[in-house]
Amino acid sequence: MSQTIAGGDQALIDAARRIAEEVAGPNADDVDRSARFPREAVGAMREAGMLSALVPVELGGGGASTEAVSAACFELGRRCGATAMVFAMHQIQIACMVRHREDAFDEYLREVVAEQRLVASITSEVGTGGDMGSSVGCVTTPENGIVSFEKQAPTVSYGDHADAFLTTLRRSPDAEPGDQVLVLSRRDQMEMEPQGSWDPMGMRGTCSPGFVVRATIPQEQVMSTPFSAISAESMTPVSHVFWSHVWLGVATDAFDRARAFVKAAAKRKPGAPPPAAARLSELMSKLSLLRAEVRLALREFCDISAGDRTRFHEMATILRFNNLKIAASEQAPVVCQGAMSVCGIMGYKNDTPFSVGRHLRDSMSACLMVANERIHKTDASLLLIAKEV
Repeated sequence: MSQTIAGGDQALIDAARRIAEEVAGPNADDVDRSARFPREAVGAMREAGMLSALVPVELGGGGASTEAVSAACFELGRRCGATAMVFAMHQIQIACMVRHREDAFDEYLREVVAEQRLVASITSEVGTGGDMGSSVGCVTTPENGIVSFEKQAPTVSYGDHADAFLTTLRRSPDAEPGDQVLVLSRRDQMEMEPQGSWDPMGMRGTCSPGFVVRATIPQEQVMSTPFSAISAESMTPVSHVFWSHVWLGVATDAFDRARAFVKAAAKRKPGAPPPAAARLSELMSKLSLLRAEVRLALREFCDISAGDRTRFHEMATILRFNNLKIAASEQAPVVCQGAMSVCGIMGYKNDTPFSVGRHLRDSMSACLMVANERIHKTDASLLLIAKEV
């Protein structure tokens, strides 16, 4: 496969909307029920060249904007949260390679374009307490230009289905836990030992059990830019922007189902608004708050990215995107629960056009994707010393 999205940002958004409607949506309930990978939707995204949308045009990719990829996350999220999250997490890894360009990684990005390869991350690790900025595993001392590593990860998103991984590790055996690098490894360079099973409450199609991962790779597949810089400028803010658009998509579809329920009730008894109409109006206000927060943060991210990216290291900016994550992850379940309240038993049941159980369960995962409790602790420390917030 050698195609990629052509025709600019709108072509990507149109492709995402089509795949959401024709492929992801019709398979969403089975993906959720079986806790299986959304292979049909990911296959359709490969066919459409969506996996290389963020790769620069000079490398053969689509050169899509952050705004367009965010919109694609939203469109997919409206039909299948798990499909949208897989797409978002893949694009986060691509963004890290694109925003911190190195020759060896440019070569891999060309392979992403040619083969539509799916990339995952391995950032969580046993023994770090959920701190992505700290590692136990390390890169070994180079021997003849070859290094190796081992890492015990409690979760690896779509680990059985990814073609390559970006892994956080200590720079060397004697490095401090926070002296980290980001390492690219192809699946054929790795051994992956499964740890446990995957039967979660929501986002079941992301298929993210734990693994002990081992790899032997050329030293050039270790990024020279410190992970602290990659995390501050790319991985963390991009994650919060893309994830929040997924959650907004999930919440929007829950609202749309509640609205359809109220409209159906109004048709059955014309002449006066049904009792649930007032609750629907209240719910719209909650959704509007979520939408405004997500869209404003996207605009701020793009403005900073177009200027001085060192601003991502400033305390006020860190607080801003941490707050995006917290606000979106807390507000999305509120909207989904409100939709269930509007629809009543018809929203609670899993076999009606107004079912929102999957939406609520998917949205509940948001507070755990980098635990809100940990983010609040970070923010609390920053608030004590930041001059401006």
